[in-house]
Order: sequence, then C-alpha cells, then structure tokens
Amino acid sequence: MFARCSFRVVILLCLTWSDPTARAADVTPLPRAHAHNDYEHERPLLDALDEGFTSVEADVYLVEGELLVAHNPGDVKPERTLERLYLDPLQERVARHDGSVYAEPAPFLLLIDFKSEAESTYQALAARLDKYPKLFTRWTSEGRSEGPVMVVISGNRPIETLAKQLPRQAGIDGRLADLETEPRARLMPLVSDRWGAHFTWRGAGAIPDGERDKLRAIVQKAHDRGQQVRFWATADTPEMWAELHAAGADLINTDDLAGLAAFLRRRP
Repeated sequence: MFARCSFRVVILLCLTWSDPTARAADVTPLPRAHAHNDYEHERPLLDALDEGFTSVEADVYLVEGELLVAHNPGDVKPERTLERLYLDPLQERVARHDGSVYAEPAPFLLLIDFKSEAESTYQALAARLDKYPKLFTRWTSEGRSEGPVMVVISGNRPIETLAKQLPRQAGIDGRLADLETEPRARLMPLVSDRWGAHFTWRGAGAIPDGERDKLRAIVQKAHDRGQQVRFWATADTPEMWAELHAAGADLINTDDLAGLAAFLRRRP
C-alpha cells in the first residue's frame, strides 16, 4: 500500500512541476511583493508565482540577437532566454486564467533591467513583445490600456525613444530625481531608487523619525503624481518591510520570497 501511494505522489509532483500554471493556481496574489533578481531562484518566475508575487525582475543582455537573462555577462546561457523563462510562461498562465496571471485577477509587473546597450536591446524587446498581442499593457495617444502584464524597463533605459513612441508596450522605471523634473507618469509609471543613496537606516532597530518622515513624503509625492514607488538594495528584515509597508511603498523588494510572503499575509 505504501509503495502504491508513494508512486502516486511522485506522479502528481512530476505533473505539477512540469506545468507552470498549476502550482500557484489557488494562491492569493500579493500586490506589493517584488522578486528582486527573480531569475536567480531555482525556478525563475515560478517560485515567485507560488508565493503570490505580483512583480518580478529580470536582467537581460542582448547577445547575438537573443535576450538572455543573467546578472553578469559571464553568466549568460543560450537556453535562458526572456521568452522561455518569462514571456511564454506568463502567456500560458494568462490563457489558463481567462486574462489574468492568477486565478484571482491582479495587476502584474515585469521589470526588465537592461544590462546591454539601451537602444538595440529595446528594439529586440519590442519585437518580442509584439509576438504576444494580448499580454501586455499598451500606451497609445488615447492613454493607457491595461493588459494582464505591465512591462517596465530599468537599467540602461531608452528614455527619449519611449518618450516619443506611441503606441508602445513598455514604460520606463524612473528615479527619485524624476519626481522633481519629470511630469509624465504615462512614461514612468514606476519610480525606483537605491535605498542607501537616500537613507542611513539599514533595517535593524528603529528607523530615525526624520527618515521615516522622509520616506513617507517621497511615497506621497509619487502617489500624487500617479506613480508607484520601489527601493532596491533594502535589507531583508521584518523591520525594513514594516516601514516600507506602513509608508505605502507600492513594491517591497526582496530576495527572500517565502519570508516576505509570510510577512505580507499577516498584514491587512
């Protein structure tokens, strides 16, 4: 009897592992969970989806016409394409769930960090996004038309090209300085910056009152302009997560998928 049950368990696990839409079918999405350097996890995208993450980040290099996902140039592998790791699985999930990444509809962000030259990398990305006509949010002269997945470009950003281009299927990841000079939330739906460039607190103990006030003022200013906020290089500690959550940061950056998911599920 034990051998028979074990065999069935193994078969079920194998079927679930091979189906990228099956594992997280009943997971409740977490609107503020962002998987930093998502591709470094054992199962890129899928591990984040199993925890309910609604935002993932992939670094890409343009190599001989292919968009390859890796953190460093020496890590690129021909089989780790953006399509194989992210675009195709997202397309499959959206088809399975009638137009949403999760069975429970929720916005989903794919943050693509360009590590190679901006313009050529963007042309390669735009050609690939065109292959998925119903998957991505689109910007047109009439405004933004929401799709199941919003693509935002970070890293080496082709800012001027996208500022002049309509229609398009990608936005730009802004910086905090853009809150002072860049009025177009249509171009920059997200504003991100390195935590340590603006704050001395590192996520242990109590945050200084002045820095807490500064954080909340930044978030409020972005929200008043219709933009979301994310900080990278933040400590993976409950204290840091709690301050970002209380301030209203839209995306909480983490490499600890299970830890942040558990934290957010305890929050209202």
